[in-house]
Amino acid sequence: MGPQDARGHAPDSLDVMETRAPAKRAARAPRARVPFADAMAELEAAGSAQTLKTYRRHRVTGPCFGVSFATLKLMMKRIDVDHELALALWDTGNFDARNLAVKVVDPSRMSEADLDRWASEASAAIGCATYVAGLAAEGPFGPSRARAWLGSTDLALLRAGWSLVGQLAARDETLPDAFFLERLAEIERLIPTAENSIRSGMNNALIEIGQRNPALRGAALAAAARIGRVEVDHGDTDCKTPAAAASIAKAWAHAEAKGFASPAAQERKRDLPRRRC
Repeated sequence: MGPQDARGHAPDSLDVMETRAPAKRAARAPRARVPFADAMAELEAAGSAQTLKTYRRHRVTGPCFGVSFATLKLMMKRIDVDHELALALWDTGNFDARNLAVKVVDPSRMSEADLDRWASEASAAIGCATYVAGLAAEGPFGPSRARAWLGSTDLALLRAGWSLVGQLAARDETLPDAFFLERLAEIERLIPTAENSIRSGMNNALIEIGQRNPALRGAALAAAARIGRVEVDHGDTDCKTPAAAASIAKAWAHAEAKGFASPAAQERKRDLPRRRC
């Protein structure tokens, strides 16, 4: 005869189930690393002549397979974070490999010297130049790198510096308004005679500063009114230079319609630009 409870009855099977310890979930297998050679082979196979042609029109120079950003994002999801792979990919000098590198790098392991080198080597064109600035904004070196890069005579560092200012305006809540007011004064003073790509970066930074909070919105709109129309030569592309005042107004209308205190607050709820685009 089987076991009985206090009432002299055999325990119900459900009672037995309820007293058992919950089963432990099986440990998730570690993510398989993608070897460097395999990553490069996959990038080369994914390249297309049409995408390469598009990148060349956007002034991408040097080695490039022509890999779409959609493909890079799929590779990023499979790799996730692999710092050693990122370093090896960057050192190839290949445009596609560098864009993937900035997506899978570990930002906590990037030193100021690492950020300086990547910023100085990044392409002036789409992709990795903006991504490196975003990478700097994620860590503790954002403000120091912004000041250093904006004080440089190296065009690559200057481009990265203005892109970083925009990223900091959107994501670093610790910086005081005074930091961005100083940048607005610099933009207003320097943008008329700035080099083409620097002028574009300044205009974008002006827009991002105007999206940070109501006070800086007013200051940015006033600066934009004094600057007037910003002309940028985008070469043989369909790219347009955004009008600062209209872009700021549109961003605020969209953020407020979604219930956010500012466009910057809305941006902070999204995934990082280097990993979502």
